Amino acid sequence: MKNLYVGNLPHSTTETELRSMFEAHGAVEKVTIVTDRDTGRSRGFGFVEMTNASEADRAVAALNGTDLGRRTLTINEAKPKSERPRGGGRRFAGGDGRARDDYRGHPRQPREPRW
Repeated sequence: MKNLYVGNLPHSTTETELRSMFEAHGAVEKVTIVTDRDTGRSRGFGFVEMTNASEADRAVAALNGTDLGRRTLTINEAKPKSERPRGGGRRFAGGDGRARDDYRGHPRQPREPRW
C-alpha cells in the first residue's frame, strides 16, 4: 500500500477524474481531494492510495509533471504529517519576559555616555 500526494490540482477536479487517471497505472484503493473547511472548495491538492507499491511508483513516473486543466501536476509519495504543537504558538512578540539583549544571539554592547 502506498499513499501518493497529488498537488497543483485544478479546483474543478473531481475524485472520479483523479481515480480514473491513476487506475490506468494500477489498482486504486482510495482517493481524497482536500477541501477548505469553511467554503467546501478544493484546496488544490489530494491523495491517492494505491494497493501495489510498484504500480504506484510507475504512476508517479508517468503522471508527475503532466498537465491537467492547464496545470502541471506534482505527484510524489506522501510524507506523514509531522507533529506540531496545537494552538499555543507565539505569533507576536511582547511581554514574554526576555530582555532585548538577546536579540539575534548577540548581546548589546554598552554605549558611551553622550555628555
